[in-house]
Amino acid sequence: MSFRRCPYCQQVFQPAPYHPQQQVCSQLPCQRQRRREYHRQKIASDPVYRQVCLESPRKWREAHPDYWKQYRQTHLQQVEQNRQRQWCRDQKRRLVNLANNNLAFDLRHSVAQVWLLGQSTRLLANNNLAPCQVLIFHSDGSPVPVLPASCQQHPSSFASGCGL
Repeated sequence: MSFRRCPYCQQVFQPAPYHPQQQVCSQLPCQRQRRREYHRQKIASDPVYRQVCLESPRKWREAHPDYWKQYRQTHLQQVEQNRQRQWCRDQKRRLVNLANNNLAFDLRHSVAQVWLLGQSTRLLANNNLAPCQVLIFHSDGSPVPVLPASCQQHPSSFASGCGL
């Protein structure tokens, strides 16, 4: 009998006597990888197999409608862990949508400064659009100062020398 080299772990093995065409060793991780690759190839090439794979989970869910509800009631720690992981995934998705966003609003007409603070800000790169909530408080009740006349010509921003 001839020896072969497993394509996954690179170990030399002897094929089983009843399976002389065996290409993968008998180790569990290699067999899992072999099955995984076969499944992907079969889904890509066989439309009937693909359809069966799509319908199978749906049929199971219809046969076991209360499974997930009961699971969540009996596995509270898993539910909390999933909630925290989902929060992290949502936060990451929000940050990815902000990163490298070149759409900018002209905020120079405001005297306010915007500061982004916290752990998630280190993940922002080249970001010039940030969702924020602006609260304006007037402590003395005085009216908001009117812009000088020279700035009226530039509605989108202050002209140079306008006090900014």
